[in-house]
Amino acid sequence: MVHMGLVGQYFSELDPNSVGPPRAVDPAVRARKFVGMEQRDVILTAVFGTVGAVAVLVGFGLAAWLYLRARRSKQRDGDLEEQPENGAGGSQTQPPAKKNGLLNLKTPLISTKALGAQLETTGNPGSKSPAGGSGGPGASGAPGAGGAEPRTPTAGPQNKQLQNVKGDHPSMAFLQSRSVSLVDMYIDNTEPSENVGQIQFSLEYDFQNSTLMLRIIQGKDLPAKDLSGTSDPYVRVTLLPDKKHRLDTKIKRRTLNPKWNETFYFEGFPIQKLQSRVLHLHVFDYDRFSRDDSIGEMFLPLCQVDLSEKPSFWKALKPPAKDKCGELLCSLCYHPSNSILTLGLLKARNLKAKDINGKSDPYVKVWLQFGDKRMEKRKTPIFKCTLNPVFNEAFSFNVPWEKIRECSLVVMVMDFDNIGRNELIGRIQLAGKTGSGATETKHWQDMITKPRQTIVQWHRLKPE
Repeated sequence: MVHMGLVGQYFSELDPNSVGPPRAVDPAVRARKFVGMEQRDVILTAVFGTVGAVAVLVGFGLAAWLYLRARRSKQRDGDLEEQPENGAGGSQTQPPAKKNGLLNLKTPLISTKALGAQLETTGNPGSKSPAGGSGGPGASGAPGAGGAEPRTPTAGPQNKQLQNVKGDHPSMAFLQSRSVSLVDMYIDNTEPSENVGQIQFSLEYDFQNSTLMLRIIQGKDLPAKDLSGTSDPYVRVTLLPDKKHRLDTKIKRRTLNPKWNETFYFEGFPIQKLQSRVLHLHVFDYDRFSRDDSIGEMFLPLCQVDLSEKPSFWKALKPPAKDKCGELLCSLCYHPSNSILTLGLLKARNLKAKDINGKSDPYVKVWLQFGDKRMEKRKTPIFKCTLNPVFNEAFSFNVPWEKIRECSLVVMVMDFDNIGRNELIGRIQLAGKTGSGATETKHWQDMITKPRQTIVQWHRLKPE
């Protein structure tokens, strides 16, 4: 600012605090002001720069956390996915083994001792042949020769090797070294909901070359899938959990009682590795111009098979799930002494996808009912982006013995949504009289007839 003095003098800047005639500001004062302004600018720049840097770091940290969370969810969802293995005459690269077996149960709700006792009672699996004979180890290949006594294995290096692995029972080595998740997933003693035929096969193991030999012999009483009243069946073979490498038999045209008589060799499978595999046989009907129709399937955990006896089996095929809602593994236990009813929710598999990304965010909601009146509600945590969650939750309810036959448990698997209402994936009702199916009713009755014992069973979820 310029000021004209009384005598024509110019003052470049006036001192506002001066008394009397206006006079210029002292240069020293002006320098101090400039220094103060510079210091203020430096402080403001430092403050805003620090805030910006912190915001950037927080943004990077949040992005890294979201990435790691999505990666963990993908790994948890991929627990049931295929794992490349050596087998079927091919040389493949073996991935590093997962911790605690296949499904990484944090704290299994089923004790190894209890499951071992269950397997001891069950024995080697083998359903009856069409002629009424036993299909267990030692049975002959012909359906009518089921009455033959099991062949006693001779003492030899292969039997000693198998004894070192299996101990007192073929399943013991597997139970000692792995989680029970793979076994309890495929143990299914329920009867098929409909008759879709049977399949005969045999197993043999070459201990010297570590090779499993599977012979698919024949099928019987398969349902007709074609308009001609016949089917064109073939068998797809996989050793779970490896779903990538699969083998197919030849197609047998226009027959409901096919005879395949084909042998498959799975090389590079030590006996310890076979203890963690499940044989999956899936029978399809071949269609030239459309998708092949599923006829039926069966699962056999190899840890339950004594491979030293070259067993032959007749197994009933079970129809594939039609509702596509998935399955839920539950346990029930009732203690009459303290009137405690315990429901265990272990895991689910193949749940129906409800989100646009092909996944779901499942959780389980449980209601204790007396008649039609709901009394208590419990919920599990939410598992993000998975169709095969491992819940490992247990809920206890106080139910007097005189009311145990009147109550029921409604179990609903839900899909959590941030926006909108949560959707129902599937449900079951465990009860003695009002169960949602024969499997649910039998599970409840087994719990009552076997108090203080944990009864574990898979249930197919039903839509609303």
